[in-house]
Amino acid sequence: MTASAPVSTIRAQDLLHPAIAGLISVIVNYGGTFILVFQAARIAGLDAAQTASWVWSVSIGVGLTGIYLSWRTRAPVITAWSTPGAAFLVTALASVSYPEAIGAYILSALGFVILGLSGCFDRLIRLIPPAIAAALLAGILLQFGIGAFGGISADPALVGLLVGSYLILKRVSARYAIVGLLVIGLAWLLLRGEVDLTGLRLELAVPVFTAPSFTLNAALSVALPLFLITLTGQYMPGMLVLRNDGFPTSANPIVTVTGLGSLLMAPFGSHAFNVAAITAAIVTGPEAHEDRSKRWIGGIAAGLLYTLIGIFGVTLAGLFMAFPAGFITALAGLALLGTIGGSLSIAMADPATREAALITFLASAANIQMLGIGGAFWGLVIGLLAWAVLSARRG
Repeated sequence: MTASAPVSTIRAQDLLHPAIAGLISVIVNYGGTFILVFQAARIAGLDAAQTASWVWSVSIGVGLTGIYLSWRTRAPVITAWSTPGAAFLVTALASVSYPEAIGAYILSALGFVILGLSGCFDRLIRLIPPAIAAALLAGILLQFGIGAFGGISADPALVGLLVGSYLILKRVSARYAIVGLLVIGLAWLLLRGEVDLTGLRLELAVPVFTAPSFTLNAALSVALPLFLITLTGQYMPGMLVLRNDGFPTSANPIVTVTGLGSLLMAPFGSHAFNVAAITAAIVTGPEAHEDRSKRWIGGIAAGLLYTLIGIFGVTLAGLFMAFPAGFITALAGLALLGTIGGSLSIAMADPATREAALITFLASAANIQMLGIGGAFWGLVIGLLAWAVLSARRG
């Protein structure tokens, strides 16, 4: 890994906006996808202690790797658990024992360590044309942008308040728009009593070690699919998010460090963590800070929050999950509007690649699910095929 860049002068106001972006990223991640972990734990028959250990291991691992990578690279490297991996485990854990699943997690993590050390992934990412990468990101994020307004039919007061506040804040002070939006939204929820905090208890999580069991069945039915799903559904779009927002960070150390972290945390229940994609865009884009060189602070803030949540196990995770779904969806969509617009602008800028980029955008937005692999991978494949054919035709 290359040495970190010199630390530029950081003022107090430079800390606020990236830190808020990091907070929103964490809220969206826990509030939007963490329920999959609890569903998978229930399918696997885990008790409360083992489930809390899963929360502890994945949160601590995500937090520490995000802090380290953001500090070393001076880029907002947001790490997260594998969301498509967790969705896959909801069904996969029904067919293997928990020790076998732990063994599969270890094998998958070893695969990422080897991939990162080999340097192959970084070379692959650099071959993707910028217009295709930008169109892929815009397509992945489109549903979140639509979701910011789709909730109006279910909760017009809340979503209307958030959208209206966003427009006014952008007009008055664009720099404080997302900060103000978070404060206004939380105040509204508290005043209306829409945040259910009953039953929450502040208690420390205790990690539970589970000895792994390595079987061919678990290797083929859990480890290999988990590796491929995480690679195509998280690492590839996650690295493209960083590149699209102007951070030419090497993928090799990121894959290696997160792979090592997953390897260390696997015996305590962590299935896999990786560079984030959707929640990363909240921190890597201009809404986090107009100065790109200050956005890495958001990665540090997110990492610290993840670590704190991990220490207290399911307590703080449950707090974030107590927020209404409409609030999480609208907040995420509005925070990502700038990134969606910027990605579309880059994707459509060059007439020579515009049609291929449009195909990539639509294919990614369609979220194709085939052969157990998610929409980000298929959108990229279709887009690259379109780019190759149309480029050959012009040649």
